[in-house]
Amino acid sequence: MARVKNVEVFCPNCNAVRKMELTGEVSGAENETKRWAKCKKCKQTMLIDIAEDVKDAKMSLEGIENEDCTVYAPTKSFSVGESIYHQNWDDFGKVVSKETMSSGQSAISVEFQKSGMKKLIESLTI
Repeated sequence: MARVKNVEVFCPNCNAVRKMELTGEVSGAENETKRWAKCKKCKQTMLIDIAEDVKDAKMSLEGIENEDCTVYAPTKSFSVGESIYHQNWDDFGKVVSKETMSSGQSAISVEFQKSGMKKLIESLTI
């Protein structure tokens, strides 16, 4: 039985960094680092470059406490790549994706330095 290999790569269909299953290789010497990968969420298959895409998939969280961070509040709106500070958790992070939940509410996925990946509400109207 073949061993399944998963990598985290930016999925253009989901517009977020997602776990993908490597499904095949590409022939030719010039395509040595390219592989076919299937997104585990949207099930779309795409060609990725292992040398470039996988290496850059995770955002660097080092030194963001020194940057100008936006303090998180559920009523604010955020953009992908923005650095935020969560006061209750005393933790810094970066927004890795945005999505609309089944309730119609907007949410962001944030990779925090201490807490890891968390999903937070954004643009909450009171």
